[in-house]
Amino acid sequence: MNNSEIYVGLDIGTTSIKAMVCENVKGQLKVIGVGVVPSAGLNRGVIVDIDKTARAISQAIKQAEAKSNINIKNVVVGLPANYLQMQRVHGSITIASQGQSREITDRDVIDVAKETLTQSISPEMAVLDLIPTEFTVDGFDGIKDPRGMVGVRLEMKGTLYTGPKTIIHNTKKAIQQAGYGIRDFVIAPIATGFTLLNDGEQDFGTVMIDLGGGQTTTSIIHDHQLKYTFVDPEGGQYITKDISTVLNTSLRNAEQLKLDHGYAMASLTKAGAQVDVPVVGENTPQQIAEEYLAEIIEARVRQIFQRSWQRLEAIHAPHLPGGVVLVGGGASLPGIVQVAQQYFKESVSVYQSDQMGVRYPRYSLALALTMYESRLSDVDRLIKQTLQQTDLISSPHETKAATRQVQPRQEQWTSAPTQAKRNNQQPAEKKPVRAKKDKSHSIGNRFKSMFNNLFD
Repeated sequence: MNNSEIYVGLDIGTTSIKAMVCENVKGQLKVIGVGVVPSAGLNRGVIVDIDKTARAISQAIKQAEAKSNINIKNVVVGLPANYLQMQRVHGSITIASQGQSREITDRDVIDVAKETLTQSISPEMAVLDLIPTEFTVDGFDGIKDPRGMVGVRLEMKGTLYTGPKTIIHNTKKAIQQAGYGIRDFVIAPIATGFTLLNDGEQDFGTVMIDLGGGQTTTSIIHDHQLKYTFVDPEGGQYITKDISTVLNTSLRNAEQLKLDHGYAMASLTKAGAQVDVPVVGENTPQQIAEEYLAEIIEARVRQIFQRSWQRLEAIHAPHLPGGVVLVGGGASLPGIVQVAQQYFKESVSVYQSDQMGVRYPRYSLALALTMYESRLSDVDRLIKQTLQQTDLISSPHETKAATRQVQPRQEQWTSAPTQAKRNNQQPAEKKPVRAKKDKSHSIGNRFKSMFNNLFD
């Protein structure tokens, strides 16, 4: 088997770690092995205990190795969008040889990428990714691959993504401690947005909501770019804690109740259906109505969707042609679509893979990571190579003392991270905040206004 056609996606989640092995067969990606183990050493999507996380990573990958019969050496790692920052960047180089134009080579693409990376970023931040939007050769723009063209000046425009060094360092350390190498780092919303959405959804605009165990990430994909992210530090774990608190049962029992009998909308439960609940301090289980369990779950789900809607409304972007796509383990709850539709008036759907064995939404990121890596163009790989040469956990300005210390224009490209601790949270009220359509503008004007405010 050709190892160059094997891709291993590693999703380091708060509640579980998933390793997925895929084989590229004539351009088609096939899942040939999956490993899933409970997480350890993570809090709200971020590694807080490297040793525990390393052991869990090792267990997940060994499971995937056994099922796929593949000796895994390197993995494609998903990075959370916590405190993610984005900024437009531009770089240009002169490629003329003795004053004459010449053919553009791989080396030129690497050089212009390095020039584009000479941006000033905060000392605590690191470069996560650089994604080109276009190249320009001697004033001719809109070029995706300039290699082989003849010119005097080469320019590149793109988006630079940066995040906390702590996240990068801890993730890198845990994987290396587990005994594996890193083939690539990919920001989670980029992996899912660029692979799980179709061309039209990426072009016209789609909201993706990743309902993870430790946090919920809301992202906007538009014009084939990640334009916005918002991380809410509440996810499936909070639903489990609500069930545990209200029903006086252990977290393990609460999680099982959620998986076996949970509904995101109480009105969908069967009339008269009862559920046995093991109660702490009592020898015999108590029976409660399935509807009551669903009410507990629905309250927290509505609170999560309400905050996502409010953040999108604040940037004038709650309504996009591509609608809303739900991914992550929380998207498996029956009735989750119906609840989301009460906040987001557009079409709401749950992404489900057509691959056997991984059709559950919780496998979305691991699969997306392999798909993303397998679809990288030659130019993308050259830029990835440049990032690896400059070291992902080193800021570009640290190697160039002459770079101006100017902070990125946060008002243009922002991820709106929300990581404040919320202690002793109570289940939210179930009354939804409904999205109101702006009748004073046409749809075209509203989109123009939205993207002017957010991106221009």
